[in-house]
Amino acid sequence: MFTITISIIVLTSLISITAMNNSRIMDDLIFWPPAVSIRHQYYRFITCGLIHADFLHLGFNMLTLYFFGRALEVYYRGELGLQHYWYLVLYVSALVVANLPSYFKRKDDYNYRSLGASGAVCAVLFAFILLHPWDTIYLYFIKMPAILYALLFLAYTIYMSKRGGDNVNHDAHLWGAIYGVTFTILLRPTIISSFLNELAHPRF
Repeated sequence: MFTITISIIVLTSLISITAMNNSRIMDDLIFWPPAVSIRHQYYRFITCGLIHADFLHLGFNMLTLYFFGRALEVYYRGELGLQHYWYLVLYVSALVVANLPSYFKRKDDYNYRSLGASGAVCAVLFAFILLHPWDTIYLYFIKMPAILYALLFLAYTIYMSKRGGDNVNHDAHLWGAIYGVTFTILLRPTIISSFLNELAHPRF
């Protein structure tokens, strides 16, 4: 069955693999802040999420989306009683929001480039953790509750965002994660009480 998650994975994989072998497509789709501020190519906020640096980058993002996106999509439709398109709205809008801090910080930097769906994938992952804080997540084969993973991830991302120097857009990871939680709460504010109740009853 083709869900929204599977459709995103297929589309992203096809475009990413094509762009890896065609530098012109890569240049046309990548997030380059001056192209937005000077040429008004706002589409780059979204198209940068359709391309990846290599197969490892693509595989990690799409596998994460596959496992957590499908579950979140079902939860949005089932438990939250939302129309299916809200999940798509979350994903697409997260691509934009996750890149906004980098845009404002680097809008005049002609040497800066960013690509990948990590910001949107983090939004999906953290929305899932908000709903299922005690589910199991593996970090390099280490089993841990999702809420602990979230805390470790945020601490690492904030640290690396300040440190920099590794060619990874940690700001997109951080703001994508924050946005995923915020978006889901705005859709159903009662999730806050459900989350607190879940935290009070550990099941790991």
